[in-house]
Amino acid sequence: MSDIQGSPPTSLISRVVLPFAAGYFFSYLYRTVNAVLAPEIGRAIHLDAADIGLMTGIYFMTFAAAQLPLGILLDRFGPRRVEAVLLCFAAAGAFAFSLAEGVPALVIGRALVGFGVSSCLMAALKANVQFFPPNRLPLMNGIILGAGGLGAIAATAPVQLALQVLDWRGVYAALAALTLVAAAFLWRTVPDRPMAQGSALMAQISDVGEIFRDRTFWRIAPATMLSMGSFMSIQGLWAGPWLRDVAGFSPERSATGLTIMAAGMAIGYLSVGAMAERLEKAGIPPITQGAIGMALHALALALMAAGWTGSPLMLSAFYGLTGTACSINYAVLTRRFPLRLAGRVNTSLNLTIFIAAFSIQWGLGALIGLWDKVDGHWPAEAWTTGLGAPLALTIMALLWQIPACRSEKA
Repeated sequence: MSDIQGSPPTSLISRVVLPFAAGYFFSYLYRTVNAVLAPEIGRAIHLDAADIGLMTGIYFMTFAAAQLPLGILLDRFGPRRVEAVLLCFAAAGAFAFSLAEGVPALVIGRALVGFGVSSCLMAALKANVQFFPPNRLPLMNGIILGAGGLGAIAATAPVQLALQVLDWRGVYAALAALTLVAAAFLWRTVPDRPMAQGSALMAQISDVGEIFRDRTFWRIAPATMLSMGSFMSIQGLWAGPWLRDVAGFSPERSATGLTIMAAGMAIGYLSVGAMAERLEKAGIPPITQGAIGMALHALALALMAAGWTGSPLMLSAFYGLTGTACSINYAVLTRRFPLRLAGRVNTSLNLTIFIAAFSIQWGLGALIGLWDKVDGHWPAEAWTTGLGAPLALTIMALLWQIPACRSEKA
Protein backbone atom coordinates (compact mmCIF):
# COMPACT_ATOMS: atom_id res chain seq x y z
CA MET A 1 0.00 0.00 0.00
CA SER A 2 3.05 2.28 0.26
CA ASP A 3 2.59 3.45 -3.30
CA ILE A 4 -0.84 4.87 -2.59
CA GLN A 5 -0.66 6.03 1.01
CA GLY A 6 -0.32 9.62 -0.16
CA SER A 7 -3.00 9.33 -2.84
CA PRO A 8 -5.91 11.73 -2.61
CA PRO A 9 -9.24 10.09 -1.71
CA THR A 10 -10.60 10.41 -5.25
CA SER A 11 -7.59 8.56 -6.63
CA LEU A 12 -7.95 5.81 -4.04
CA ILE A 13 -11.64 5.46 -4.82
CA SER A 14 -10.94 5.16 -8.55
CA ARG A 15 -8.17 2.58 -8.00
CA VAL A 16 -9.85 0.43 -5.35
CA VAL A 17 -13.59 1.01 -4.99
CA LEU A 18 -14.62 1.45 -8.61
CA PRO A 19 -12.96 -1.74 -9.96
CA PHE A 20 -14.65 -3.81 -7.24
CA ALA A 21 -17.92 -1.91 -7.75
CA ALA A 22 -17.78 -2.94 -11.41
CA GLY A 23 -17.45 -6.58 -10.36
CA TYR A 24 -20.42 -6.37 -8.01
CA PHE A 25 -22.40 -4.60 -10.75
CA PHE A 26 -21.98 -7.66 -12.97
CA SER A 27 -22.65 -10.03 -10.07
CA TYR A 28 -26.08 -8.54 -9.51
CA LEU A 29 -26.77 -8.18 -13.24
CA TYR A 30 -26.16 -11.91 -13.70
CA ARG A 31 -28.25 -12.66 -10.63
CA THR A 32 -31.36 -10.93 -12.00
CA VAL A 33 -31.05 -10.92 -15.79
CA ASN A 34 -33.04 -14.13 -16.28
CA ALA A 35 -36.15 -12.38 -14.95
CA VAL A 36 -36.25 -10.69 -18.36
CA LEU A 37 -34.56 -13.36 -20.49
CA ALA A 38 -36.36 -16.48 -19.19
CA PRO A 39 -39.33 -16.15 -21.60
CA GLU A 40 -36.92 -15.70 -24.54
CA ILE A 41 -34.84 -18.69 -23.46
CA GLY A 42 -38.02 -20.75 -23.01
CA ARG A 43 -39.06 -20.06 -26.59
CA ALA A 44 -35.73 -21.35 -27.90
CA ILE A 45 -35.29 -24.29 -25.50
CA HIS A 46 -38.29 -26.08 -24.00
CA LEU A 47 -38.36 -25.32 -20.27
CA ASP A 48 -40.99 -26.08 -17.65
CA ALA A 49 -41.25 -24.06 -14.43
CA ALA A 50 -38.92 -26.39 -12.53
CA ASP A 51 -36.31 -26.16 -15.33
CA ILE A 52 -36.46 -22.37 -15.19
CA GLY A 53 -36.03 -22.44 -11.42
CA LEU A 54 -33.09 -24.87 -11.59
CA MET A 55 -31.43 -23.09 -14.51
CA THR A 56 -31.48 -19.75 -12.70
CA GLY A 57 -31.21 -20.99 -9.11
CA ILE A 58 -28.05 -23.08 -9.63
CA TYR A 59 -26.24 -19.73 -9.61
CA PHE A 60 -27.08 -19.47 -5.91
CA MET A 61 -25.92 -22.99 -5.09
CA THR A 62 -22.43 -22.65 -6.61
CA PHE A 63 -22.22 -19.16 -5.12
CA ALA A 64 -23.03 -20.61 -1.69
CA ALA A 65 -20.59 -23.50 -2.06
CA ALA A 66 -17.75 -21.03 -2.61
CA GLN A 67 -18.39 -18.92 0.48
CA LEU A 68 -16.50 -20.83 3.18
CA PRO A 69 -13.30 -21.51 1.17
CA LEU A 70 -13.54 -17.97 -0.19
CA GLY A 71 -12.60 -16.44 3.17
CA ILE A 72 -9.42 -18.52 3.27
CA LEU A 73 -8.53 -17.63 -0.35
CA LEU A 74 -9.04 -13.92 0.27
CA ASP A 75 -6.80 -14.06 3.35
CA ARG A 76 -4.09 -15.97 1.50
CA PHE A 77 -4.01 -14.36 -1.97
CA GLY A 78 -5.78 -11.01 -1.55
CA PRO A 79 -9.02 -9.66 -3.05
CA ARG A 80 -7.47 -8.41 -6.33
CA ARG A 81 -6.13 -11.79 -7.44
CA VAL A 82 -9.07 -13.85 -6.19
CA GLU A 83 -11.82 -11.77 -7.77
CA ALA A 84 -10.01 -11.16 -11.08
CA VAL A 85 -9.43 -14.90 -11.58
CA LEU A 86 -12.96 -15.86 -10.53
CA LEU A 87 -14.49 -13.30 -12.90
CA CYS A 88 -12.83 -15.22 -15.74
CA PHE A 89 -14.87 -18.27 -14.67
CA ALA A 90 -18.00 -16.11 -14.78
CA ALA A 91 -17.15 -14.99 -18.32
CA ALA A 92 -16.60 -18.60 -19.39
CA GLY A 93 -19.95 -19.58 -17.86
CA ALA A 94 -21.79 -16.75 -19.62
CA PHE A 95 -20.23 -17.72 -22.95
CA ALA A 96 -21.14 -21.39 -22.42
CA PHE A 97 -24.71 -20.34 -21.52
CA SER A 98 -24.95 -18.37 -24.78
CA LEU A 99 -24.12 -21.54 -26.74
CA ALA A 100 -26.42 -23.91 -24.81
CA GLU A 101 -28.89 -26.08 -26.71
CA GLY A 102 -30.47 -27.86 -23.73
CA VAL A 103 -31.17 -27.65 -20.02
CA PRO A 104 -27.93 -29.38 -18.87
CA ALA A 105 -25.75 -26.88 -20.73
CA LEU A 106 -27.80 -23.97 -19.39
CA VAL A 107 -27.36 -25.28 -15.84
CA ILE A 108 -23.59 -25.76 -16.27
CA GLY A 109 -23.23 -22.24 -17.68
CA ARG A 110 -25.16 -20.65 -14.84
CA ALA A 111 -23.26 -22.75 -12.29
CA LEU A 112 -19.97 -21.36 -13.61
CA VAL A 113 -21.37 -17.83 -13.50
CA GLY A 114 -22.43 -18.25 -9.87
CA PHE A 115 -19.02 -19.60 -8.91
CA GLY A 116 -17.28 -16.84 -10.84
CA VAL A 117 -19.05 -13.94 -9.14
CA SER A 118 -19.05 -15.52 -5.67
CA SER A 119 -16.29 -13.25 -4.42
CA CYS A 120 -17.57 -9.92 -5.75
CA LEU A 121 -19.06 -8.59 -2.51
CA MET A 122 -16.76 -10.24 0.05
CA ALA A 123 -13.61 -9.28 -1.90
CA ALA A 124 -14.82 -5.69 -2.16
CA LEU A 125 -15.56 -5.46 1.55
CA LYS A 126 -12.17 -6.93 2.40
CA ALA A 127 -10.39 -4.50 0.06
CA ASN A 128 -12.22 -1.56 1.63
CA VAL A 129 -11.03 -2.66 5.08
CA GLN A 130 -7.46 -2.87 3.76
CA PHE A 131 -7.35 0.55 2.13
CA PHE A 132 -9.75 2.82 4.04
CA PRO A 133 -10.02 3.91 7.70
CA PRO A 134 -13.03 2.62 9.68
CA ASN A 135 -14.90 5.94 9.54
CA ARG A 136 -14.98 5.79 5.73
CA LEU A 137 -16.12 2.18 5.44
CA PRO A 138 -19.90 2.81 5.53
CA LEU A 139 -19.61 5.14 2.51
CA MET A 140 -17.23 2.86 0.60
CA ASN A 141 -19.37 -0.22 1.31
CA GLY A 142 -22.46 1.77 0.33
CA ILE A 143 -20.88 2.54 -3.05
CA ILE A 144 -20.28 -1.18 -3.62
CA LEU A 145 -23.84 -2.14 -2.62
CA GLY A 146 -25.25 0.71 -4.69
CA ALA A 147 -23.34 -0.63 -7.71
CA GLY A 148 -25.15 -3.94 -7.19
CA GLY A 149 -28.43 -2.05 -7.29
CA LEU A 150 -27.39 -0.45 -10.58
CA GLY A 151 -26.59 -3.92 -11.89
CA ALA A 152 -30.09 -5.06 -10.99
CA ILE A 153 -31.52 -2.03 -12.81
CA ALA A 154 -29.35 -2.76 -15.86
CA ALA A 155 -30.76 -6.31 -15.92
CA THR A 156 -34.32 -5.03 -16.45
CA ALA A 157 -35.42 -2.34 -18.93
CA PRO A 158 -31.95 -1.95 -20.53
CA VAL A 159 -31.81 -5.69 -21.24
CA GLN A 160 -35.35 -5.57 -22.62
CA LEU A 161 -34.17 -2.76 -24.90
CA ALA A 162 -31.10 -4.76 -25.93
CA LEU A 163 -33.40 -7.58 -27.05
CA GLN A 164 -34.51 -5.33 -29.91
CA VAL A 165 -31.08 -5.78 -31.51
CA LEU A 166 -29.79 -8.98 -29.87
CA ASP A 167 -31.34 -12.29 -28.88
CA TRP A 168 -30.74 -13.83 -25.43
CA ARG A 169 -27.64 -15.60 -26.72
CA GLY A 170 -26.19 -12.30 -27.88
CA VAL A 171 -26.93 -10.71 -24.50
CA TYR A 172 -25.05 -13.45 -22.65
CA ALA A 173 -22.15 -13.35 -25.12
CA ALA A 174 -21.89 -9.58 -24.64
CA LEU A 175 -21.94 -10.05 -20.87
CA ALA A 176 -19.12 -12.58 -21.16
CA ALA A 177 -16.96 -10.08 -23.04
CA LEU A 178 -17.74 -7.23 -20.63
CA THR A 179 -16.96 -9.47 -17.64
CA LEU A 180 -13.50 -10.18 -19.05
CA VAL A 181 -12.97 -6.44 -19.42
CA ALA A 182 -13.99 -5.95 -15.77
CA ALA A 183 -11.58 -8.70 -14.68
CA ALA A 184 -8.69 -7.10 -16.60
CA PHE A 185 -9.57 -3.65 -15.22
CA LEU A 186 -9.53 -4.98 -11.66
CA TRP A 187 -6.27 -6.93 -12.13
CA ARG A 188 -4.41 -3.95 -13.62
CA THR A 189 -5.88 -1.14 -11.48
CA VAL A 190 -6.14 -2.34 -7.88
CA PRO A 191 -2.83 -2.08 -5.97
CA ASP A 192 -1.60 -4.94 -3.85
CA ARG A 193 -1.23 -4.72 -0.11
CA PRO A 194 0.98 -7.23 1.75
CA MET A 195 -1.20 -9.87 3.35
CA ALA A 196 -0.94 -10.54 7.07
CA GLN A 197 0.01 -14.07 8.03
CA GLY A 198 -3.24 -15.98 8.45
CA SER A 199 -3.96 -18.67 10.98
CA ALA A 200 -3.52 -22.34 10.13
CA LEU A 201 -6.15 -24.03 8.00
CA MET A 202 -7.44 -26.28 10.79
CA ALA A 203 -7.74 -23.27 13.11
CA GLN A 204 -9.76 -21.41 10.46
CA ILE A 205 -12.07 -24.39 10.02
CA SER A 206 -12.48 -24.61 13.80
CA ASP A 207 -13.43 -20.92 13.87
CA VAL A 208 -16.20 -21.56 11.35
CA GLY A 209 -17.45 -24.37 13.54
CA GLU A 210 -17.57 -21.95 16.45
CA ILE A 211 -19.86 -19.68 14.44
CA PHE A 212 -22.24 -22.45 13.44
CA ARG A 213 -22.44 -23.72 17.02
CA ASP A 214 -23.44 -20.31 18.35
CA ARG A 215 -27.07 -20.06 19.53
CA THR A 216 -27.34 -16.36 18.74
CA PHE A 217 -26.29 -17.02 15.15
CA TRP A 218 -29.17 -19.45 14.77
CA ARG A 219 -31.63 -17.01 16.34
CA ILE A 220 -30.85 -14.40 13.68
CA ALA A 221 -29.79 -16.41 10.62
CA PRO A 222 -33.14 -18.13 9.79
CA ALA A 223 -35.14 -14.91 9.28
CA THR A 224 -32.22 -13.35 7.40
CA MET A 225 -31.71 -16.29 5.07
CA LEU A 226 -35.42 -16.67 4.31
CA SER A 227 -36.12 -12.97 3.85
CA MET A 228 -33.06 -12.29 1.70
CA GLY A 229 -33.18 -15.70 0.00
CA SER A 230 -36.80 -15.29 -1.08
CA PHE A 231 -36.16 -11.70 -2.16
CA MET A 232 -33.20 -12.68 -4.36
CA SER A 233 -35.03 -15.62 -5.90
CA ILE A 234 -38.23 -13.67 -6.61
CA GLN A 235 -36.64 -10.39 -7.67
CA GLY A 236 -34.09 -12.28 -9.75
CA LEU A 237 -36.57 -14.49 -11.63
CA TRP A 238 -40.18 -14.85 -10.53
CA ALA A 239 -41.18 -11.18 -10.19
CA GLY A 240 -41.27 -10.80 -13.98
CA PRO A 241 -43.65 -13.72 -14.57
CA TRP A 242 -45.78 -12.51 -11.60
CA LEU A 243 -46.16 -9.09 -13.23
CA ARG A 244 -47.12 -10.85 -16.47
CA ASP A 245 -49.53 -13.42 -15.06
CA VAL A 246 -51.13 -11.63 -12.10
CA ALA A 247 -50.79 -7.94 -12.94
CA GLY A 248 -51.41 -8.57 -16.64
CA PHE A 249 -48.36 -6.60 -17.80
CA SER A 250 -46.80 -6.77 -21.26
CA PRO A 251 -43.11 -7.75 -21.47
CA GLU A 252 -42.15 -4.09 -21.81
CA ARG A 253 -44.25 -2.99 -18.83
CA SER A 254 -42.98 -5.97 -16.80
CA ALA A 255 -39.44 -4.75 -17.49
CA THR A 256 -40.51 -1.33 -16.19
CA GLY A 257 -41.85 -2.95 -13.02
CA LEU A 258 -38.59 -4.84 -12.54
CA THR A 259 -36.63 -1.64 -13.06
CA ILE A 260 -38.68 0.11 -10.37
CA MET A 261 -38.16 -2.87 -8.05
CA ALA A 262 -34.41 -2.75 -8.65
CA ALA A 263 -34.33 1.02 -8.09
CA GLY A 264 -36.14 0.51 -4.78
CA MET A 265 -33.54 -2.10 -3.87
CA ALA A 266 -30.66 0.27 -4.70
CA ILE A 267 -32.20 3.03 -2.57
CA GLY A 268 -32.79 0.53 0.22
CA TYR A 269 -29.19 -0.66 0.32
CA LEU A 270 -27.88 2.89 0.40
CA SER A 271 -30.31 3.99 3.11
CA VAL A 272 -30.22 1.02 5.52
CA GLY A 273 -26.69 1.75 6.71
CA ALA A 274 -27.22 5.51 6.74
CA MET A 275 -30.34 5.23 8.91
CA ALA A 276 -29.03 2.54 11.28
CA GLU A 277 -26.81 4.80 13.40
CA ARG A 278 -29.49 7.46 13.83
CA LEU A 279 -32.17 4.94 14.74
CA GLU A 280 -29.86 3.23 17.23
CA LYS A 281 -29.21 6.58 18.91
CA ALA A 282 -32.99 6.98 19.09
CA GLY A 283 -33.18 3.72 21.04
CA ILE A 284 -34.00 1.24 18.27
CA PRO A 285 -31.29 -1.48 18.17
CA PRO A 286 -30.12 -2.66 14.73
CA ILE A 287 -31.56 -6.14 15.31
CA THR A 288 -35.00 -4.59 15.86
CA GLN A 289 -34.58 -2.36 12.82
CA GLY A 290 -33.91 -5.43 10.73
CA ALA A 291 -36.89 -7.30 12.18
CA ILE A 292 -39.25 -4.41 11.46
CA GLY A 293 -37.91 -4.12 7.91
CA MET A 294 -38.28 -7.87 7.32
CA ALA A 295 -41.85 -7.73 8.64
CA LEU A 296 -42.64 -4.97 6.13
CA HIS A 297 -41.03 -7.06 3.41
CA ALA A 298 -43.21 -10.00 4.43
CA LEU A 299 -46.23 -7.70 4.06
CA ALA A 300 -45.16 -6.86 0.51
CA LEU A 301 -44.79 -10.58 -0.28
CA ALA A 302 -48.20 -11.26 1.28
CA LEU A 303 -49.78 -8.70 -1.06
CA MET A 304 -48.14 -10.40 -4.04
CA ALA A 305 -49.28 -13.84 -2.86
CA ALA A 306 -52.82 -12.52 -2.40
CA GLY A 307 -52.81 -11.24 -5.97
CA TRP A 308 -53.24 -7.57 -5.03
CA THR A 309 -53.00 -5.49 -8.20
CA GLY A 310 -54.27 -2.12 -7.01
CA SER A 311 -50.91 -0.56 -7.89
CA PRO A 312 -48.38 -3.14 -9.15
CA LEU A 313 -45.65 -0.58 -9.76
CA MET A 314 -45.97 0.84 -6.24
CA LEU A 315 -45.90 -2.71 -4.87
CA SER A 316 -42.77 -3.41 -6.93
CA ALA A 317 -41.05 -0.38 -5.40
CA PHE A 318 -42.15 -1.36 -1.88
CA TYR A 319 -40.99 -4.95 -2.37
CA GLY A 320 -37.58 -3.82 -3.64
CA LEU A 321 -37.09 -1.21 -0.92
CA THR A 322 -37.95 -3.51 1.99
CA GLY A 323 -36.06 -6.47 0.56
CA THR A 324 -32.78 -4.92 1.69
CA ALA A 325 -33.77 -4.53 5.37
CA CYS A 326 -32.20 -7.81 6.48
CA SER A 327 -28.76 -6.70 5.23
CA ILE A 328 -28.28 -4.93 8.57
CA ASN A 329 -27.98 -8.36 10.21
CA TYR A 330 -24.45 -8.73 8.80
CA ALA A 331 -23.43 -5.95 11.19
CA VAL A 332 -25.64 -7.33 13.97
CA LEU A 333 -23.88 -10.69 13.88
CA THR A 334 -20.32 -9.42 13.46
CA ARG A 335 -20.79 -7.36 16.63
CA ARG A 336 -21.52 -10.56 18.55
CA PHE A 337 -18.28 -12.32 17.61
CA PRO A 338 -14.58 -11.50 18.06
CA LEU A 339 -13.16 -9.17 15.40
CA ARG A 340 -10.93 -11.95 14.03
CA LEU A 341 -14.09 -13.83 13.00
CA ALA A 342 -15.82 -10.91 11.26
CA GLY A 343 -15.07 -12.06 7.71
CA ARG A 344 -16.04 -15.65 8.38
CA VAL A 345 -19.26 -14.57 10.11
CA ASN A 346 -20.22 -12.73 6.93
CA THR A 347 -19.38 -15.64 4.63
CA SER A 348 -21.16 -18.07 6.97
CA LEU A 349 -24.32 -15.97 6.86
CA ASN A 350 -23.90 -15.63 3.10
CA LEU A 351 -23.76 -19.42 2.84
CA THR A 352 -27.15 -19.83 4.51
CA ILE A 353 -28.68 -17.02 2.41
CA PHE A 354 -27.61 -18.46 -0.92
CA ILE A 355 -28.65 -22.00 0.00
CA ALA A 356 -32.07 -20.56 0.82
CA ALA A 357 -32.12 -18.55 -2.42
CA PHE A 358 -31.38 -21.65 -4.50
CA SER A 359 -33.94 -23.78 -2.65
CA ILE A 360 -36.67 -21.14 -2.92
CA GLN A 361 -36.00 -20.30 -6.56
CA TRP A 362 -36.12 -23.96 -7.59
CA GLY A 363 -38.91 -24.79 -5.15
CA LEU A 364 -41.12 -21.98 -6.44
CA GLY A 365 -40.73 -23.38 -9.93
CA ALA A 366 -41.76 -26.83 -8.72
CA LEU A 367 -44.82 -25.47 -6.87
CA ILE A 368 -45.97 -23.13 -9.62
CA GLY A 369 -45.43 -25.88 -12.19
CA LEU A 370 -48.06 -28.04 -10.48
CA TRP A 371 -50.60 -25.94 -12.39
CA ASP A 372 -50.91 -25.96 -16.17
CA LYS A 373 -50.54 -22.70 -18.03
CA VAL A 374 -53.68 -21.13 -19.45
CA ASP A 375 -53.00 -19.04 -22.56
CA GLY A 376 -49.34 -18.91 -21.64
CA HIS A 377 -49.95 -17.82 -18.03
CA TRP A 378 -49.89 -19.64 -14.72
CA PRO A 379 -53.16 -19.15 -12.79
CA ALA A 380 -53.49 -16.98 -9.68
CA GLU A 381 -53.75 -20.04 -7.41
CA ALA A 382 -50.28 -21.16 -8.52
CA TRP A 383 -48.81 -17.84 -7.46
CA THR A 384 -50.68 -17.81 -4.16
CA THR A 385 -49.29 -21.24 -3.29
CA GLY A 386 -45.80 -20.58 -4.61
CA LEU A 387 -45.31 -17.22 -2.89
CA GLY A 388 -47.23 -18.26 0.19
CA ALA A 389 -44.71 -20.97 1.07
CA PRO A 390 -41.66 -18.68 1.64
CA LEU A 391 -43.99 -16.12 3.25
CA ALA A 392 -45.11 -18.63 5.89
CA LEU A 393 -41.52 -19.73 6.57
CA THR A 394 -40.34 -16.12 6.91
CA ILE A 395 -43.09 -15.29 9.42
CA MET A 396 -42.16 -18.31 11.54
CA ALA A 397 -38.48 -17.32 11.44
CA LEU A 398 -39.32 -13.76 12.51
CA LEU A 399 -41.24 -15.13 15.49
CA TRP A 400 -38.20 -17.29 16.29
CA GLN A 401 -36.00 -14.16 16.29
CA ILE A 402 -38.14 -12.22 18.81
CA PRO A 403 -36.25 -13.46 21.91
CA ALA A 404 -32.99 -12.13 20.43
CA CYS A 405 -34.65 -8.73 19.85
CA ARG A 406 -35.90 -8.68 23.45
CA SER A 407 -32.47 -9.56 24.87
CA GLU A 408 -30.94 -6.72 22.86
CA LYS A 409 -33.37 -4.23 24.43
CA ALA A 410 -32.68 -5.63 27.85
